[in-house]
Amino acid sequence: MSSTVIVLQPQNLLDGATSEILRQEINLALSQGADIILIDCQQLSYMDSSGLGSLVLALKSVREASCRLALCSLCPQVAFLFELTNTDQVFDIYVNRQAFDNHLQAT
Repeated sequence: MSSTVIVLQPQNLLDGATSEILRQEINLALSQGADIILIDCQQLSYMDSSGLGSLVLALKSVREASCRLALCSLCPQVAFLFELTNTDQVFDIYVNRQAFDNHLQAT
């Protein structure tokens, strides 16, 4: 059985002002029948605590919908924020899109 994966690609920064847009995109992906939502952070250069908080809330919503949320391609600043807050232990984080695809094919 194949999973429906929807990829979201935030641009530049994720903060209090832009996190609402991402949350709307996540809600839309859920309404479109996504089993897995991948947030590809390749174009994301900065995230503050508001952005991280919105991802935590999004993770809760996605799990309540019996779906998965994964992240990939974190820049060093964003990866450090996840490590500093130990949220790297909570999220499924992949080095890059290829690592995510390989994991998905293996499961």
